[in-house]
Amino acid sequence: MPKPRIQFICQNCGSVHTRWAGKCDACGEWNTLVEEGTSGGIGSGPQAMRSARKGRAVVLTSLAGDIEDAPRIASGISELDRATGGGFVRGSALLVGGDPGIGKSTLLTQAAAALARQGHRIVYVSGEEAVAQIRLRAQRLGVADSAVELAAETNVEDILATIADGRRPDLVILDSIQTLWTDMADSAPGTVTQVRAAAQAMIRYAKSTGAAIVLVGHVTKEGQIAGPRVVEHMVDGVLYFEGEGGHHYRILRTVKNRFGPTDEIGVFEMSDKGLREVPNPSELFLGERAAAAPGAAVFAGMEGTRPILVEIQALVAPSPLGTPRRAVVGWDGSRLSMVLAVLESHCGVRFSQHDVYLNVAGGYRIAEPAADLAVAAALVSSLTGLALPAECVYFGEISLSGAVRTVAHTQQRLKEAEKLGFSQAVCPRSGEELAGKISANAFQPASLVDLVARIAGTNGGGKQPEARLRRIPGE
Repeated sequence: MPKPRIQFICQNCGSVHTRWAGKCDACGEWNTLVEEGTSGGIGSGPQAMRSARKGRAVVLTSLAGDIEDAPRIASGISELDRATGGGFVRGSALLVGGDPGIGKSTLLTQAAAALARQGHRIVYVSGEEAVAQIRLRAQRLGVADSAVELAAETNVEDILATIADGRRPDLVILDSIQTLWTDMADSAPGTVTQVRAAAQAMIRYAKSTGAAIVLVGHVTKEGQIAGPRVVEHMVDGVLYFEGEGGHHYRILRTVKNRFGPTDEIGVFEMSDKGLREVPNPSELFLGERAAAAPGAAVFAGMEGTRPILVEIQALVAPSPLGTPRRAVVGWDGSRLSMVLAVLESHCGVRFSQHDVYLNVAGGYRIAEPAADLAVAAALVSSLTGLALPAECVYFGEISLSGAVRTVAHTQQRLKEAEKLGFSQAVCPRSGEELAGKISANAFQPASLVDLVARIAGTNGGGKQPEARLRRIPGE
């Protein structure tokens, strides 16, 4: 029998070393390497099962066969059910991460109370708060009368023994995974080995019993869930609870979902009574919009299957510095640099002596490239001092050649804009036929030059702002 190989795992970053050292070469931390045998870890069983045994044959089957929908537990909170794909799947493990104080425990407390009122057995285990603190939160949220079973425990074996007593729970919430520890590992709670072993034990329980497990995870200063990244691969779904400290809204974003679509979001509003659902996020992000201000363009975006309208604000001001500033909030800074380069190279719009500030209103974050056209329109509007039409929405991707490229879900974006009272649209040309009243007033530029010429030529009574715009090719 071959001798088991010994390796050393960094408890800070999870990197593997073949020999012990005082300092981790990957993250630079001191005294974080812990010895671990390769027979343990992911995929290994208890200590008694680590001895070699003869394998058994499993039944092989084909791809064809009957398919059943995953059995779900709907919470009744529509925004949470949208993000999870229709509710919690029985026998699945869900990981929820977010910044401290963002509202993870509040959301899960409200979800636990809603499910308990439907007759489900819900167990809420906290490793960070005492039972009295959870009761205070429940009283503030007005859900203290629900039959949620509480416990304050951090040992995995004790938790499993507790929830195994009585009827099988439908949902188990563990807040948080970084505070749990198991007897199978010797390191301290929160380390890579303990988080991995504790998550594996709880996921094994979910798969074997059919109970849904929700793990709450802390995040690092970079915004990633703390601990080994392998935990995100082990679970069936990963949700991030996002929000800016100066804004009262919260976004529950789906990053991974084995039983539903990814990139879905649920929007909530934080109040003194807890989280309130926002069924129409577009009205929230456009609520304080100044229609006559230059440099503001309304972008029709998509989050999963949901269209969302949000205002993009740009400010272009003369710079006293040799290297102008480029500040971006809510969008990709590299994407802004690309749009500025295309405007200068193909449209002759000069930004080399101007500071450029770009902001997505409401603290919302945009990831899709379809915002290129709205950003370009806002930049040209701010540079020329000409306000864009208040009833117009913009979306489209810009290529490096200056062409406007087609984006997906054109009809859904236009339908959402028309529902909110917009009557005009600037969008790329597509093969599908546009429907609705807004399609009759849709301007579909073939290149970015057409959009710049339209903004400079049709606004301001036909006056050409040549002092600011410098020149427009083709005029």
